[in-house]
Amino acid sequence: MGESCADRRGHIIVCGLDDVGLRTVEQLHLAGVPVVVVEDDADPRLVRVVRGWGVPVVVGSPRLIETLGDAGLPGATAVICVLADDLHTIEAALLTRENRPDIRIVVQLRNPAVGRALSALSVSVLDVAGLSAPSLVEACLRTGAHELDLEGDRFVAVQTVADVGGPLRTRYGALAPLAVVGAEGRDIEVCPGRDHEVRPGDVVTLLGTPAELAEAGLGDATAAPESQRPGRLRQKWHLAQTVLTAVDRRLAYVLGALFLLLTSAVVVLRVGYRDPDGSRMTILDAAYFAVETIATVGFGDFYFREQASWLRGFAILLMVLGVLLATTFYALLTNTLVTIRLEEALGRRRLTQLAGHVVVVGLGSVGVRVVERLAGAGIDVVVVESDESNRYADQVRDAGVPVVFADATLPRTLDRVQLAQARAVAVLTSDDLVNLETGLAIRDQLGDRREDVPVVLRLFDRTLAATVERNFGLGLARSTAALAAPWFVGAALGLDVIATFYVSSQLMLVGRLTVAPGGGLDGLAMQDLSARTRVVAISRAAGNGRLEHPPRRDTRFAAGDRAYLIGPYEELLQVLRRDTLSPQSLPHESVR
Repeated sequence: MGESCADRRGHIIVCGLDDVGLRTVEQLHLAGVPVVVVEDDADPRLVRVVRGWGVPVVVGSPRLIETLGDAGLPGATAVICVLADDLHTIEAALLTRENRPDIRIVVQLRNPAVGRALSALSVSVLDVAGLSAPSLVEACLRTGAHELDLEGDRFVAVQTVADVGGPLRTRYGALAPLAVVGAEGRDIEVCPGRDHEVRPGDVVTLLGTPAELAEAGLGDATAAPESQRPGRLRQKWHLAQTVLTAVDRRLAYVLGALFLLLTSAVVVLRVGYRDPDGSRMTILDAAYFAVETIATVGFGDFYFREQASWLRGFAILLMVLGVLLATTFYALLTNTLVTIRLEEALGRRRLTQLAGHVVVVGLGSVGVRVVERLAGAGIDVVVVESDESNRYADQVRDAGVPVVFADATLPRTLDRVQLAQARAVAVLTSDDLVNLETGLAIRDQLGDRREDVPVVLRLFDRTLAATVERNFGLGLARSTAALAAPWFVGAALGLDVIATFYVSSQLMLVGRLTVAPGGGLDGLAMQDLSARTRVVAISRAAGNGRLEHPPRRDTRFAAGDRAYLIGPYEELLQVLRRDTLSPQSLPHESVR
């Protein structure tokens, strides 16, 4: 049964409880934000989970004003629509806008054209696939680098392995430390102070401008590897490999026979042919006559009526063999060219000579975004998809990416896409069980290379992801819902989310917050924020928008300042809620 929340005030309504919806509700609940769920066809298990958190669920269609009224639309501060059907999402968003012109509305839409139309109505439109793709690509390439644009200034978060022990300040100077992962890969320290002691082998994530990174000797971390840079020479080499591989072996045999026949003809004509004056045929004349005979041109330059009988017999043999071999050569050449064209049309080009490529399994909305980003970076990609009627297949093929329709769990399929030569695999179907089964099959097929080739799994259930990482050695399980949910929460609460990315197993969020006049952050010193949150830059309201980086620890926030923060999303949401409280009501937090 549904629950009536018509008299509630200051809460957020979440329409939809699948994937992103559940994660959004979870994050709002953990941050202490009042939330009401509206769903007319939810999984009973998910409803029990949400109600177990103490979150009310209104059972009914969010496309009906009566249902939204029961959810407390008149007193809500924001509505998040993450329904499975885009059309239903549009209907709910428009209905909400008509009845509450002043409310924040955040929707999930896959159609960019419709999204632009809704944006004109002051509706925040987000696409889960587009939000999660950068993190998935980074996990595949293992670059450890994340580019950020803060007020037009370029910053890069990079990972590096500590070569010496000691305080972070001593080795990395003014670079902002975001996390330190122990050499064993288990312990993670989020947003440590610059006096934090690191040991050789620890993985350190740092943020700075390219100039600061270069000064610290980390400039190479921001550059794409040579293998990732597209170039004309590399493209031409691939084209040559494609043609050579597609050549029918019989064509080589025929070409060899033609060359042997031509050579023999030149030798015989040079030795046996006599002009009327008794002179021998030159080598050039012999080659000319042999070619025009094989090509069936016959200009009549040379006559065999007065030649020896054996030479006339050889001329007959030359004409017959020449015609047979020439026509066979033309037929096989035509067949080869047509085969190449068909393979290009079917997306199977270059499969046999792929190396250093990424295999993407699953061509849904997330998969196609990952393929686009990889191809745009100059990385060779091959796609494995089980559905031959996939809506994105033609789009990917038009971009020159091979698509193989097959079962990715079969060794024959993995051999066909050159798994042994791949640099990474991304398993991105929408089914957790299929992804897990495929990931395990790929791990077994990789054999000794399993430690060198990252296998990135898209898993919705975070508990399952943690279990997979611990027990199956697949340490790159990524939840697209977990990556995207902070964007929806931030948009609903007024936090401008800039990026989300993983540091080891910790999801990090980069957000921009405008300090509210009289709020909990107005006049607060940055050192009094949570130790797990770092202010990496601040744009002063009184400083003509100039970006201050890095800010001093004793710097105080002022109304209108735009602060750029990095940390676990739960911590940033707490900071955001803190800004809605008065400074006197805030507990003082110690700083590590």
